[in-house]
Amino acid sequence: MGSFDGKVAIVTGGGSGIGRAVCLQLAAEGAHVVVADLKAERAQGVADEIQGAGGAATAQVGDLSDPAVVTRVVEETIGTRGQIDVLVANAGIMDDMSGPDEVSDEIWERLLRVNLTAPFLLTRAVSRHMLARGRGAIVYTDSEAGLRGSAAGTAYSVSKHGLVGLMRSGAVLFRNRGVRVNAVAPGGVMTNLEVHMNMESEGLKALGAYQSGIGRVAQPEEVAAVIVFLASDAASNVSGALVPVDNGWSAS
Repeated sequence: MGSFDGKVAIVTGGGSGIGRAVCLQLAAEGAHVVVADLKAERAQGVADEIQGAGGAATAQVGDLSDPAVVTRVVEETIGTRGQIDVLVANAGIMDDMSGPDEVSDEIWERLLRVNLTAPFLLTRAVSRHMLARGRGAIVYTDSEAGLRGSAAGTAYSVSKHGLVGLMRSGAVLFRNRGVRVNAVAPGGVMTNLEVHMNMESEGLKALGAYQSGIGRVAQPEEVAAVIVFLASDAASNVSGALVPVDNGWSAS
């Protein structure tokens, strides 16, 4: 029997990279995985991969920074599966490395919407269900940029620092109500996260001096293993933790 037998997990950004690795690991441990992604072919592809290996999965498609999409995903999951035990809010986008004097309104608003507002909307919707049942686990994919100001541009760094605040707030306010909230802070990871750098940005030039500490680039499965642990009953007394998965970068 797997450690997630009988449980239902929603994984955002589940169609590729860390999200895909989380979906595969949760399914292998017995969870029914809801693979949520912006791109239909990616979401369905991972769901098909899980089903082909004998696991259980469904695909959900849409922009989870849209409250209507969040409502649909959560309500359909509860309607068809009856419960939500785990939320892995993993989806995110990168900025162009520009500094506070350079970042555009468009990039600022989009980064905050996808990287912070979407996890908040999901947390609000899912936690109400979890709290009513008295159990559940929420895990965010944060970033090294949530630990320091030198890992990315201003918009991305602010969004990831904000996600740390959301995690800690939830951990404190839910601590005696059966719902745990944690996050991982990956360093460099071999994923398809798109980075469209502003090569003329003074921010990019300044950040270059700090990037030598990044060290070995991780595989998505290495980050996923920590996320799955935090979502599991093995971490039953762990809440409010921000776990670096960065080969010691944050310790340097």
